[in-house]
Amino acid sequence: MTFTVEVDVWVPMRDGIALATNVWRPEGPGPFPALLVRTPYGKDDAGLYGNPKLPDVFAFVDAGYAVVAQDVRGTSHSPGTFAPQTHEGADSLDTLAWLADQPWCDGAVGMWGGSYMGFAQWQAAPHNPPALRAIAPVMSSADPYAAPWRSPGGALSQDAVLTWSTLSAVRNLSRGLADGHGDPADVHALMSGLADPRSLHNPLPLADRSAVTRYLPWLGEVLDHPERDEFWQEISAIDHCDRITVPALQIGGWYDVFIGETVRSYTMMRRHGGSAEARNGQRLLIGPWSHADGTDLGTYPDRSFGLASSIKTVGVTEAHLRFFDRWVQGRTETSDDAHRVRIFVMGIDRWRDEVDWPLPDTRYTDFFLAGGGRANTAGGDGVLTRDAVSGETADTFLYDPRRPVPSLGGTVLASASGTFPGPADQTAVETREDVLCFTTPVLEHPVEVTGHVTLVLHVSSSAPDTDFTGKLVDVHPDGRAILLCEGIQRARYRTSLTDPEPLEPGTVYELAIDLSVTANVFLPGHRIRLEVSSSNFPRYDRNTNTGRTIAGDSEDDLAVAVNRVHHGPARPSRLVLPLVERPETEHPTATEEPT
Repeated sequence: MTFTVEVDVWVPMRDGIALATNVWRPEGPGPFPALLVRTPYGKDDAGLYGNPKLPDVFAFVDAGYAVVAQDVRGTSHSPGTFAPQTHEGADSLDTLAWLADQPWCDGAVGMWGGSYMGFAQWQAAPHNPPALRAIAPVMSSADPYAAPWRSPGGALSQDAVLTWSTLSAVRNLSRGLADGHGDPADVHALMSGLADPRSLHNPLPLADRSAVTRYLPWLGEVLDHPERDEFWQEISAIDHCDRITVPALQIGGWYDVFIGETVRSYTMMRRHGGSAEARNGQRLLIGPWSHADGTDLGTYPDRSFGLASSIKTVGVTEAHLRFFDRWVQGRTETSDDAHRVRIFVMGIDRWRDEVDWPLPDTRYTDFFLAGGGRANTAGGDGVLTRDAVSGETADTFLYDPRRPVPSLGGTVLASASGTFPGPADQTAVETREDVLCFTTPVLEHPVEVTGHVTLVLHVSSSAPDTDFTGKLVDVHPDGRAILLCEGIQRARYRTSLTDPEPLEPGTVYELAIDLSVTANVFLPGHRIRLEVSSSNFPRYDRNTNTGRTIAGDSEDDLAVAVNRVHHGPARPSRLVLPLVERPETEHPTATEEPT
């Protein structure tokens, strides 16, 4: 393979700033189709080219594409100030227009990249730049409010926000120090927070993060906008999916912080995309991975999904090439079968091709919460049943924000939360009195749960505002309680993310909690468990129970809430599971998952 590389080509933006850009071109005169990635992490960083979650750049060049990598505004070699997501739409459009004018480009461009690099793609797409033919966001979101910065239920994704903001502040400070600006002492203050999760997450008020906001004022803006107001709506591509006319290849992980929005953007584009190509050209690939580096092998401390779960095994580069060959180069002879979706089904630990998402044969089935009112801890009397519940009961627990339920695995962003991401054993938190556990009997037959999981609770509280959390857990025969998916609902946002309403203490309300998505077969010998509580910290911020702006409350403001979950015929609290029934031969009958 022979190619040429130009480093630090300066691409002009509409306001006069020029952004540093590298260009790889195949051998020959061209013109070539181009694939663009825009990154805040350094276009010259080896991580961009050696990350197994991202495609192989050199395979792109070898396939006849010019590959273009650009430092976004205010990062690495590009001048300006890094204001996350503020300039990505306009700067992406200007870069695409520049590319289309280059003699070596044939005018057809695809965009690719993961995480923040996906934001740039989504923010360009609704403007329909003529050169853009397809996008391929990996572990990213078309709605930054819902993921990764806040949640569909309105809580702050504290682990993601503080970890990413602190890392970005360190990069900004290092850049400033190189130019003779900034305080070197702040390097220690920022790095100590990343080294010690307690010093990063515990101090209150949450808004008092001056060491970070000095170098990344954006953090203050995020904390100042707890509602999904214009600040968030302006950068949400999903609100304008009917204007997006290009197909998208979307790749996610069951334990990725973005997974709920990765799937939602796929379903929204399938239904409401702005062209037949956008609707029919959607592709979705999901494996048992988290956002953290090193989890692409599908191996975690409490659960391994086998060699077949590796992101290299599934062929991310090949998937990108098939997709771009079809939609950027317009090769209609490229294989483009009816299976738009490829998912790794946990439990049976197998890849499976599907025609669409949600799976067409999904049956949303109610599993009712039941018991005698002592569901506290896994040793309590909480029951999860498909049968109608006869009596009215309430389970009560105290939620004390000074003593929140600690996050164990799940969709945490990184180890700065104090826990590893992914399928962690929840038995340590299931001994707490503020964790309600509702469990099925031991299963005699496999039960597949693949799709969107919703928890409907009838609740009351002594506080004007509080949170309710849910976790879907696979209880193994050896006692491990492996987390599958999770969610939270801030009570003030129970009817609207833009118009909060306080609770009337003691009044019973119905809450619908989005527990995100999963694909898991509960094997014979296993049990299905639901955990309910009011905190999952620091995955989400602690509700102070005051009803005021949470980020501004101090340690002295914290209040204890008496929270109740009601269940029975009149108040049918229930877990709604997406059941999929397939031939018995697809599901092993062993009492433990394959190795």
